[in-house]
Amino acid sequence: MSSETPNIPPLLDAREVTVRFGGLTAVDAVSARFMPGELVGIIGPNGAGKTTFFNAISGVTRPTSGQLSVRGRELAGQGPHRFAANGLARTFQTPRVFGDMAVRDNIAFGLKFAGRRPRKYIFWGEEASVPWVLRTPESILGLIGLSAQAGLPAAAITPSQQRLLEIGMALATRPRLLLLDEVAAGLTEAELEEMARLIRRLRDELDLTVVWIEHAVTTLLRHVERVIVLHQGRKIADGTPAEVVRNAEVVEAYLGDEMNEETAP
Repeated sequence: MSSETPNIPPLLDAREVTVRFGGLTAVDAVSARFMPGELVGIIGPNGAGKTTFFNAISGVTRPTSGQLSVRGRELAGQGPHRFAANGLARTFQTPRVFGDMAVRDNIAFGLKFAGRRPRKYIFWGEEASVPWVLRTPESILGLIGLSAQAGLPAAAITPSQQRLLEIGMALATRPRLLLLDEVAAGLTEAELEEMARLIRRLRDELDLTVVWIEHAVTTLLRHVERVIVLHQGRKIADGTPAEVVRNAEVVEAYLGDEMNEETAP
């Protein structure tokens, strides 16, 4: 899906977003529009500003300058709770789960957070626009493949399962836009492919917009429809995977070495 689809407003519109830390410019006037239903990857070398950009567009870090609108509402400078209340959820490079709580209760916590938002109800406790699969902890655990671990403390499951749990907690807030930060880090090749297929299935079945930062470039390029490339805080490319891998600036700045590393025996 193109980011320039006519007559459809972007779900998230970042305009000239800049983030500075003292004399360091971590994100340099980056603009990006994310449309409903898109699956977009963000790649770039270490230090390119990927996570800082994520922090800015999710309210975790206040932009030094620029504009951010979510579903048409200007939210630049607002806290993460305001972004969440407008349908944005995210994961982090290191999974943030409640280790002492049962896996099921981690999901239930997310559902309680969602329930605090003003909603239009048809029946008490239910909302017509919420997919059935996102209405209970059990259904969400089934969706992400953690039903068997429901009663275990979150600290007792594997790191890859904790990544799935964090995605489940994000889904429990009933987002329209899901930001995934390095969810494949530390996964085996088989787990990585399973994660990529799950991400695509979540987008398809839940009609989500998904924006995915990842170092596993070859896997990401196989599954996303659009790729944004950051380098030294700037956006140097934004296009289909086929366009990006042919972009001379991208190859020179990053992709050539990265692809060689991933395909080396």
